[in-house]
Amino acid sequence: MEGTIRDHAAGRGVGPVLGKFDGVSRIAVLRGGGLGDLMFALPAVSALKAAYPGSTVTVLGTPLHASLVQGTAGPVDDVRILPYAEGVRPGQEDPAAVDTFFADMRREAFDLALQLHGGGRHSNPFLLRLGARHTVGTQTPDATPLERNLPYAYYQHEPLRALEVAGLAGAPPVGLEASLEPLARFAAAADGLLDQAANARAGTAGRKAGPVVVIHPGATDPRRRWPAGHFAELAAACAADGCQVLVTGDHSERQLAADIVAGAESAGAGAGLVRSIAGEADLGTLAALLVRADVMVANDSGPRHLAQALGTPTVGIYWAGNLINAGPLGRSLHRVHLSWVTHCPECGADVTQVGWTAPRCAHDSSLVAGVRPENVYSDVRLLMATSPHLRGRPAFP
Repeated sequence: MEGTIRDHAAGRGVGPVLGKFDGVSRIAVLRGGGLGDLMFALPAVSALKAAYPGSTVTVLGTPLHASLVQGTAGPVDDVRILPYAEGVRPGQEDPAAVDTFFADMRREAFDLALQLHGGGRHSNPFLLRLGARHTVGTQTPDATPLERNLPYAYYQHEPLRALEVAGLAGAPPVGLEASLEPLARFAAAADGLLDQAANARAGTAGRKAGPVVVIHPGATDPRRRWPAGHFAELAAACAADGCQVLVTGDHSERQLAADIVAGAESAGAGAGLVRSIAGEADLGTLAALLVRADVMVANDSGPRHLAQALGTPTVGIYWAGNLINAGPLGRSLHRVHLSWVTHCPECGADVTQVGWTAPRCAHDSSLVAGVRPENVYSDVRLLMATSPHLRGRPAFP
């Protein structure tokens, strides 16, 4: 194995960078999942586009991914929505729809296809059905091999894993983390949300609008969620310190956001100083809002990764295992508060044993409840003190 890699190596990246394939102009990247999952793949997409100038990269993803690509400026050229299929996109599988998808994709005549969706038990056979000339991706011991394979280990930083796969396709890194820009057409909607928050503060005892703190209390896995009461305590402290506080979320998180607003008011925040915008902002508007925020506070979640990609300072609440896979690499703009819990609070199951070989226990109790609000707020204040956004709202490209 060592001799084979060195004989074909073209340089070094996160791992070996092998020789490029010839004649690559159409590239497919398989990455299902949530918002953060696509963000983890973006550095690899940038590397591929640099290694194969003039190529187009199509992400095989989800409607949420399509919304992000349409709502921001980034390296992905287009998104094709995956059909429901086991291990690739959860849902009721329709064999006819799957067959139609692959017929359409084979007509695209992809030169290169990358599998960045798990260990490959289901996603490698799925990728092979595209009919691409070359295939590269991750592989667990029980997965069908591709042309070039990266051994899959659950605990690896996801963007770096994707970059390691890109290296096997001949693409060295051009950046280690995702980078996105907001689009001008969403600026007015973002300004409207900010102006409503500013007016609420201005109408309270004649106060002026202060720094903008965005709070996102949701996460796909309930165990990654900081308790609503902790977010409420933090929001109240931010409001008392002169901040405009906006609580974000999708339609399903409206009640959670409302509970945090109510809790903040009970803790002393004046009416309207902490405001929910859950369900009010599409991804383009959220990006335009986040790029103008001074700090975002969130669980390990897609919106936190989006804020980071936009250059907005963040304070993240993480379970230690998730930090390995999904944490920010730097600490000048991005602070993290860790929970070192290793066993389920309800049944005592070892929660560090996760991934493709170890099904999780049935309990959803928070693994990050022990993170203290006062410690989180300390980092919020430090980041606000150095926020470049306080010198004026940034321009849109």
